[in-house]
Amino acid sequence: MYAQLVETGLASVRATEDMDAQERAFQERIDAGIKIEAKDWMPAAYRKTLVRQISQHAHSEIVGMLPEGNWLTRAPTLERKAILLAKVQDEAGHGLYLYSAAETLGVSRDQLTEDLHAGRAKYSSIFNYPTLSWADIGAIGWLVDGSAIINQIPLCRCSYGPYARAMVRICKEEAFHQRQGYDIMLKLCRGTAAQKEMAQDALNRWWWPSLMMFGPSDAESVNSAQSTRWGIKLYSNDELRQRMVDQAVPQALYLGLTIPDEHLKWNETSQHYEFGPIDWDEFYNVVQGRGPCNRERLAARNEAWEEGAWVREALVAHAAKKATAAKAGAQAA
Repeated sequence: MYAQLVETGLASVRATEDMDAQERAFQERIDAGIKIEAKDWMPAAYRKTLVRQISQHAHSEIVGMLPEGNWLTRAPTLERKAILLAKVQDEAGHGLYLYSAAETLGVSRDQLTEDLHAGRAKYSSIFNYPTLSWADIGAIGWLVDGSAIINQIPLCRCSYGPYARAMVRICKEEAFHQRQGYDIMLKLCRGTAAQKEMAQDALNRWWWPSLMMFGPSDAESVNSAQSTRWGIKLYSNDELRQRMVDQAVPQALYLGLTIPDEHLKWNETSQHYEFGPIDWDEFYNVVQGRGPCNRERLAARNEAWEEGAWVREALVAHAAKKATAAKAGAQAA
């Protein structure tokens, strides 16, 4: 570990030595904890990295509405329907916050949307899995939103101001989503044997994809080291994944559910849970468009976009009419 830290420090020094004066001043601001704002100078690669990450995050919020929206008409009670409807609405709002943050970097929302609908942009692989039962809605809130919170809380302190500020509100709302999901699982586990079996089945299917959400080890990523130097990334994928496991296992035990991992065990020395190997072949298959619902998700987004064309056209026409009226009023005055 010491040797790795030394090498990381040396790499950072070498990278700084290779910078010009403007880049060095930029890095010094980040090292000092000063936020970078939209009008500040930034390296082109920093801007490109942020556009990629923020847009993928925004797309994930929007596509993430689909698995749960599928259950809006089938929620077991009116109360559950109202809660789920509010949650799906929150996800739409998160997408809008993030698209707005991306726009501060000089990219248009129309371009981001076009990239998503054409399949050129990525979103979280987790949303390409189907929701087969009501318990899946609980598992998504508990595990998927739980993983999202662990991944996103550090982003509230990332170096780019508009992104960091958007994440503050998003994380607060995600905390409610996680509790909503866990409450569904709790009710099922305290219900009939069939309901508890449904909860266990959902856990079995969502556990590993939830751990995959953090991405492969940073050693396999060409972008992680630079993102860390720039303060976009504060913790490694493996560190965040470990936090998720340590958080979720006691919660599963409280529910009386079994984590689907025969290698899972508590390590007294490290004070962490050890877990089994992740099937990264499955992860890459889903990322590359070969998951259970990849085509279905993109088809749904394209259909919604086309059906909403008349609304966008009406809004543009209304805005133009108001602008014309305002101009005429100003001239008359």
